[in-house]
Amino acid sequence: MQAIPKAEFEKRVEAFQRNIREAGLDAVLVHSNEADFANVRYLSEYWPTFESAGVFVPAKGAPVLIIGPESEAYAQGRSVIPRIAMMVEYRESADPEYPGIPVAHYADVVRMAMGHRVLKKLGLAGFSIMPLPVYLSLQRELPGVELVKADDTLTSLRTIKSANEIKLMKMAYQISEKAIDAILGEMAPGMTELQVIGIAQREIYKHGGEYEGHALYCFCGPGTKHAISRPTHNKIKRNEIIQLNIGARVGGYSSSVGVPCSIGKLAARKRRLVEFGLDAHLKTMELLRGGTPAAEVVREYEEFVEHRGFKGHMLYGPCHGIGMMEVERPWIESTSTYALQENMTFQVDTFFQDKDFGLRWENGVRITKTGVERLSQKYMKMVEL
Repeated sequence: MQAIPKAEFEKRVEAFQRNIREAGLDAVLVHSNEADFANVRYLSEYWPTFESAGVFVPAKGAPVLIIGPESEAYAQGRSVIPRIAMMVEYRESADPEYPGIPVAHYADVVRMAMGHRVLKKLGLAGFSIMPLPVYLSLQRELPGVELVKADDTLTSLRTIKSANEIKLMKMAYQISEKAIDAILGEMAPGMTELQVIGIAQREIYKHGGEYEGHALYCFCGPGTKHAISRPTHNKIKRNEIIQLNIGARVGGYSSSVGVPCSIGKLAARKRRLVEFGLDAHLKTMELLRGGTPAAEVVREYEEFVEHRGFKGHMLYGPCHGIGMMEVERPWIESTSTYALQENMTFQVDTFFQDKDFGLRWENGVRITKTGVERLSQKYMKMVEL
């Protein structure tokens, strides 16, 4: 049984179709793949494996789920959208030919969804991950149809979370905290970063997670300077910063808890930056509330960092959206032109670095009229084992 009720999926499609009509489009083709699954799963509950997937949503009428040639039985058992088309454009990247398997073409999908209505203007959602075979087939098989980038018609819906979505996110954060509990109880000098991540994976699945919410982090020493990286066979050492970023996924919704810690005391220089990072992290949460312009949050955050003398240590900040994906729109940046709204969810992501180390504090929040609800808060403190 899906975690989001079927009725909520139906309301999502209805709201999406209103946006499609308001944008002057006849339909939108939504794209997802195994890693960036959110758009298709948001509408259908279908999560592709190996292959990619799409949803063709007409301005009026019933949508069609598009899958690769191997996934028919899987999709029939999982998708809340009953009409399904198999297409070779959505096959796995090894490009098998699948001789003997009957497949559909875009003209078939259009007829399934639109009947005799004419398709003149087709929006594309998931544009940045839409592969060339899909785009070229659209041009070839739908001559004369105008193709328009239309991500906002869907991402604008995903930005504001429902009560069911918030519930799943809270569960994901709770599982992440349990995984960190286990790590801090078992981590020891000489253990590799990958072995630490193994503890987290065990706990995520043990407590009901369906997957990791993102590529899990454990870095020790100089590796903590990496804003984006992967754990290695590097060994955990005493008196060094150990960076943990652990996230579970529950019912399609992701989380991440980031905490710098150490086994033994840190040098004063390192501890000072870690402690300031937490101050900046909490400052960001003070600045967030419904109605506040997003760019204003960044301006005040950067002024706070500069006033405290740490501007040279800042790579970026301070927030990005979180929901189905651990990083999703919208970002909170100096160039942002929107105001925060109640039930938006953000990952407060506070990263600072020095010449030989770095640190990241991460926690999720829900925007309220007067501030934020913290989706995780157990590990907003300095941890020295």
